[in-house]
Amino acid sequence: MSQTVDQAASQTDVRMDGAAGLRGEREATPGSAGRRRERLMVPKADFDSYYGRPVLNEPTWEAPDIAGYLFLGGLAGASSTLAAAAELTGRPRLARASKVGALCAIGGSFYCLIHDLGRPERFLNMLRVFKVTSPMSVGTWVLTGFGPAAGCAAASDVSGLYPGLGRAATLAAGAIGPAVATYTAALICDTAVPAWHEGYREMPFLFAGSAVASAGGLGLLAAPLSDAAPARRAAVLGAAVECAAAARMERRLGALAEPLKRSGLLRLGEALSVAGAVAGFTLGRRSRIAAVAAGAALLAGSACTRFGIFKAGMESANDPKYTVQPQRRRLAQRRAERDLG
Repeated sequence: MSQTVDQAASQTDVRMDGAAGLRGEREATPGSAGRRRERLMVPKADFDSYYGRPVLNEPTWEAPDIAGYLFLGGLAGASSTLAAAAELTGRPRLARASKVGALCAIGGSFYCLIHDLGRPERFLNMLRVFKVTSPMSVGTWVLTGFGPAAGCAAASDVSGLYPGLGRAATLAAGAIGPAVATYTAALICDTAVPAWHEGYREMPFLFAGSAVASAGGLGLLAAPLSDAAPARRAAVLGAAVECAAAARMERRLGALAEPLKRSGLLRLGEALSVAGAVAGFTLGRRSRIAAVAAGAALLAGSACTRFGIFKAGMESANDPKYTVQPQRRRLAQRRAERDLG
């Protein structure tokens, strides 16, 4: 009986000490303008997920459709811009190769998109409105304007008919090309997928560099050496921008960049892009075989980069920590700013 009383007294003392400590923590500190701070009485929860399920619903996109759409759209846009540059500088064979390549790539991109949508009329339904704040709406209209221009430019060049109209279409497709090559970056960054959403600053540059490198690779692959100088320069510029943007994004994202750093496809894409750009700029000046090999490496590197970005995004969506940690970091930052303010 006495032991029970002693235990009860001890527990009462602990509660009183805890209450006194809590009152001390709640007392306003000088300069706090009356704000109260409370001591956490329980450890912070280590969030995992409910019943082992992801926090986000995994996107229903399939890699062959969406990753292929990202790659082919970038290739089409950058190739049209390269075709316009070749047209203006008097390199007709590089211009023709880039025009035909752009038309084939945008056709493949349309196929991937419509196959993912399920029915062609769903694409047409998106043309009912134009919403400048929606990357999907803007991208739909960009593709709608770009496709006919790229088709007209290629058809006129191959057939020799209506050269004036073909030249105008070439310049129009070249002007729209940068938007076609990069709007898909805004499209995926507008989702809740953590690795994509948080990489919104660098992703457009990464996509632009990858697209320019692939267009340069196509030019090296299809054009003769005498016409391929712009393609060689495009390959070097694109590979440099791609690698710099990827490195900056991985450094800025911190722990959230783990899926990107673990991606074998991204590492392979960077290696192929760098190797192709170096080989094309050096050996590709004199050797047709080296130019073809460099062009193939650049195209494969760009494809690996787009598929790697897609796979890393899916991985980040499936792991709850990549959703919760950025939210906690932003919440802590807002609290710190509020306390300082």
